[in-house]
Amino acid sequence: MLVHIKKIATLLILSVLIFSSCRDESTIDISNTNASGITTSSTLADLIEQTSSNDGSIDNIIDNANCFSIKLPVTVIVNGSEIIVETEDDYGTIESIFNEFNNDIDTLIIVFPVTIIMSDFTEILINNQDELDKFSIECNGENEADDDIECLDFQYPINVSIFDTASEQTTIITIYSDYEMHDFINDLDNDDFANFSYPITLILFDDSEVIVESLEALEDLIESVEDQCDEDDDYDYNDDDCVGCDQQQVLDALTNCIDWSVDKLRRNDIKLEDNYSDYIFNFLTNGTISIQEGANTFNGTWSSSGSGNDIKVIIDLPVLPDFNDTWDLHNINEVHGSSGSKVDLRKGRDRLRFESECN
Repeated sequence: MLVHIKKIATLLILSVLIFSSCRDESTIDISNTNASGITTSSTLADLIEQTSSNDGSIDNIIDNANCFSIKLPVTVIVNGSEIIVETEDDYGTIESIFNEFNNDIDTLIIVFPVTIIMSDFTEILINNQDELDKFSIECNGENEADDDIECLDFQYPINVSIFDTASEQTTIITIYSDYEMHDFINDLDNDDFANFSYPITLILFDDSEVIVESLEALEDLIESVEDQCDEDDDYDYNDDDCVGCDQQQVLDALTNCIDWSVDKLRRNDIKLEDNYSDYIFNFLTNGTISIQEGANTFNGTWSSSGSGNDIKVIIDLPVLPDFNDTWDLHNINEVHGSSGSKVDLRKGRDRLRFESECN
């Protein structure tokens, strides 16, 4: 009987010690994951999920779909040439083939089967173009608002502490990718509070890095930059070629070369370049444009503003209204398979590209 009582007493003491140990560790983590922590219903959880979603627009040159991407490697037939796309750099190879000639009809055929990756990283096997079309038709169109946030990215690895208020147990995990970050957010239970091990680093759309020290700072950062960049949600691959451009480059490109002609002009989905095949444009450093068409001479003005991938070129030609607009600079000197210089301007689906034999 005495032995039995001693066993019970020993078990009670061990239970108290174990319980106290768990409580002490959890109390420390509760202080780190207070009411401002990441919870399944918090605004920050939604922002993190959107930031870590799979960017379906990165391969739009292949699938014309913003809400999913095609898993690499994938084989495509581009203007009759077979290309094995193994990395994201190979999207540029497709673009180069498309841009090699100005008057051809560009075609791309996907070799099926392929696997598509949805925004939540779900993978789906696709056997033919009809099946792919059924998914792509559900995506938002070009440059339409969507849920993913592409203006910043997490730098991994990131350590996370998850405290379960029901069991008062803490789990420490390390996240190494967007897939794991997205999975972590979706796996949070109603009883969970989570927090990162600070500091953490985020990479902005201009390749600059920002270090944050708290959940509040992280939420403020995502909200402040989520609409500050072009998310490339159109079907023209890599339209941020001028991320490193400045106004001096625009000035040098346009004024150091002479006798610019109109290589492309599209307004409201109507091609107009043939209407201006005999027009010669010269951009002057004083902000004027001189246009020659046979024996006729016209004048207008031009200017630029902004920097990086947000440079605007304003053109005002009173006698040639097809050119008048505040254009977005797409790129400078992108020449494929030919000599000379080109300046490419965009405005939504509209496009204006000048070319000169000056190199």
